[in-house]
Amino acid sequence: MEACSAQPARRFGQRPLLPSRLTRLDTTSITQLIRRLHMSTVSIIGSGKMAAAIAGRTAKAGHTVEVVSRDPAKARALADQLAAGATTGTYGAAPAGDIVILAVPYTGAAAVVADFGNALDGKVIIDIANPVAPDLSGLVTPNGSSGAQETAKGLPAGAHVVKAFNTIFGHVLAKDGRLDAFIAADDAEAKARVSTFLESLGLRPLHVGGLHMAQTLEALGLMMIGLAKNGAGTWDFAMNVDID
Repeated sequence: MEACSAQPARRFGQRPLLPSRLTRLDTTSITQLIRRLHMSTVSIIGSGKMAAAIAGRTAKAGHTVEVVSRDPAKARALADQLAAGATTGTYGAAPAGDIVILAVPYTGAAAVVADFGNALDGKVIIDIANPVAPDLSGLVTPNGSSGAQETAKGLPAGAHVVKAFNTIFGHVLAKDGRLDAFIAADDAEAKARVSTFLESLGLRPLHVGGLHMAQTLEALGLMMIGLAKNGAGTWDFAMNVDID
């Protein structure tokens, strides 16, 4: 975030002087600055490997991380691994962050959403799950739907789901490299806020469309697993887009 050196205000009753540099900022820049300020805390529900990878990168970017888990001991252990200032939240209570990362397996996502209920109202929910069958034969979601869309059905009307992180392996994300992060969402403001958040982590957000495109991203997640187990022969890779 760019720093502005403001001039001191005049005496009480007089209009304060605006920083000359601030007056030159366009509306987009001001909006981005406001978003950055509002994203000081990011809540992560989950304490597994993917939650740890996202939490680590988020903490290194300077955000305060709140870890929430059904198991308070696991939440505390993960928070202790992060930069100073990481906190733990109470499972089922309103998360501290306006952005909440749902870092749990798809099989448990509906139960988690039900446990939090209206506590998630007004939040931007990042769904990272790949709803893959145990035998990797396909996706377990209903035909024509996605895990993100199914999870959204259980959320309060004021919550907005963004699909992200499901195309990046956790151990690759933890390496701090510049990676492409594909995202899908219906709400433009939620998509913009998540894009700013991803950029702060050193990632390049690439929009693929509305939340219906989460089906495609989840299929891509399954394809990456198949590629790792077969053609690539390694899990140490990431998908990226070359733009000429």
